[in-house]
Amino acid sequence: MALLPVNEALTQILSHISPLPAEEIPITAGYNRVLAEDVQAVDNIPPFRNSAMDGYAVIAADTATASPDAPVVLPVTGYIAAGDAPDNPVAAGTAVRIMTGAPVPPGADAVIRFENTSEFIDYPNLPAEHVAIFHPATPGDNVREPGEDVSAGSVVLRRGHALRPQDVGMLAAVGKGRVRVHKIPRVGILATGDELVGVDEPLSPGKIRNSNEYTLSALVESYGAIAVPLGVARDTNTDLAVKIEAGLAQNIDLLLSSAGVSAGDYDVVKNVLAETGDMHFWQVNIKPGKPLAFGTVRGVPLIGLPGNPVASVVAFEVFGRAAILKLGGHRTLEKPMLAATLVEDVHNSGREHYMRAYLFQTETGFQVTTRGSGVLVQGSGILSSLVNANALVVIPSGKKFLPAGSTVNVWLLDWRGANIPFKNSGD
Repeated sequence: MALLPVNEALTQILSHISPLPAEEIPITAGYNRVLAEDVQAVDNIPPFRNSAMDGYAVIAADTATASPDAPVVLPVTGYIAAGDAPDNPVAAGTAVRIMTGAPVPPGADAVIRFENTSEFIDYPNLPAEHVAIFHPATPGDNVREPGEDVSAGSVVLRRGHALRPQDVGMLAAVGKGRVRVHKIPRVGILATGDELVGVDEPLSPGKIRNSNEYTLSALVESYGAIAVPLGVARDTNTDLAVKIEAGLAQNIDLLLSSAGVSAGDYDVVKNVLAETGDMHFWQVNIKPGKPLAFGTVRGVPLIGLPGNPVASVVAFEVFGRAAILKLGGHRTLEKPMLAATLVEDVHNSGREHYMRAYLFQTETGFQVTTRGSGVLVQGSGILSSLVNANALVVIPSGKKFLPAGSTVNVWLLDWRGANIPFKNSGD
């Protein structure tokens, strides 16, 4: 069977997935949710001219001759705090004390900050209720105009945008207390294999612990979805079909299985897909992760990941991650990528290879090693290689050799707040 190119496999998977419907939620629950509507500002932000500094509202022309040696002295005729609504204009040759965020009174066209006045600079024999100004102002100094931040009627956030803390703040600023977002995907996690035992069970001959369920659940949650663990299906068509039905009954939007997709006698996922659903493809031109199956069961997409733990994670990052993001309403599905220089020669089988790697910075830029800092072996069953890695080096299909010094594309395994170490060239 010809191996399906990675991009074609991903395109096929995503063609069977649509963003989930919208629901309305309070913005207090909005962090990391994906907008299902454009959000427009009803009002200008700020809604009125206000002071950007604590200081004095003045007519700029009155301060034109001010200098550190010969300050301009003006009488102070009022005080404006944030929240006040002044209506008395500033008269020529006077100043009004004003706080940050307070409305600039009529007539004033500038604010002199406190640091440039006698509040901070000593000026002897200053009359009471007067201020000495040591620097001239120009019209507009320290004044925020209406709509300077956001103009009424403008779109402040677009559909498909994942809400960050600052975006939630913007929703509040425009008076949007509730917002329509895409529902959170529910992703079923199903491990398969007669050899699997629970995490708390002792090992007996021929058995291994079920680590994939926990790894995949954490990965699913890291991309904003809800993990629905479905336990372990034994290596029979009947047991697997029963477990799939149990998952569908829990209203899952995507099913991820691990193992049961290669060419062995007990690899039953592709068989059950062919019998109870629609089998779309099996085997992809990727390393690790070649035995990957995709199909649908009663309209629910099923991605059959490999059983080896590294292959399962890599296949999830390439295929499962994008599927979850699209379900959740995201418009950008590509994983963040950067360019780095290979430290050592790399040999490859010719498949598109996602090598466990360690990325670091030097004086000359990003460098990456596939055989250092704990990443010693590239086997698809070596989970510790992922534990010690912080990145995946992407070797394109058809490339069988890359010499040291080559520039390669790198995926950060955890790009959110990732700490990329710095190493001196002598380290």
